[in-house]
Amino acid sequence: MRLPLFAARTLRMPPAMRFLALLLLVATIPTLAAAATKPRPKSGPEAIGTFDDWIAATNKEAGETVCYAFTRPHGSAPAIRGRGDVVLTVTERQGGRDAVAISAGFSYAANAAVKFLVDSTPFDFYTAQRSAFARDGHAVVTAMQRGRQAVARSPGPKGADVADTFSLRGFSAAYAAINKRCPASK
Repeated sequence: MRLPLFAARTLRMPPAMRFLALLLLVATIPTLAAAATKPRPKSGPEAIGTFDDWIAATNKEAGETVCYAFTRPHGSAPAIRGRGDVVLTVTERQGGRDAVAISAGFSYAANAAVKFLVDSTPFDFYTAQRSAFARDGHAVVTAMQRGRQAVARSPGPKGADVADTFSLRGFSAAYAAINKRCPASK
C-alpha cells in the first residue's frame, strides 16, 4: 500500500482548509529553523588545549568546574586481551589539588600495590577497582614537571605484571593550563 505524501490530496479537503493547512505549515518553518540554529547549552568536557602528549580539559561536576590533564601510555607490556583504556590523569578541584590517578583498563585485585616511577624516582599508589591513586599527589606532580617519562608497574589480571609507560612531554604546559583555569582558592 502506498501512502500519500500529503494527506490533503487524498482526503479531498475543501480549498479553504488546504489553504489554512499550507499557511500553518509556512508559519512554523521559521520557528523550526530558529530552534535548529539556536546554540545548545554545553555539557560534557570542554578542551583547554593539547600540549605535546598531554590534553587539558574542564568539566562540571555538581556545579563545580573541575580541570584535568591526561595522557595515554606510549607502551604497555604485556598486551592484555580485552583491556580497556589506560589513562594517567592529574585533576584540580577546589576541594582537592594535584590528584594523580591511573585508570588501568582492568580491575585490580583487592589491596594491589602500584609502583609509579617518574624517571627513576618511585611513588606509591593505592588501588580501588579499576583505578590507582597517588598517596602524595603533590610530590608526584613535582617530579612529573621535571621528568621525561613515567612507568606504572602493577599486578594485572591472572597475576601477570603489567608495565605502562607514559610520556611527560607537554605535562608542565598542560598542568599550567589547568591551574590557570582552576586556580587554587586563596
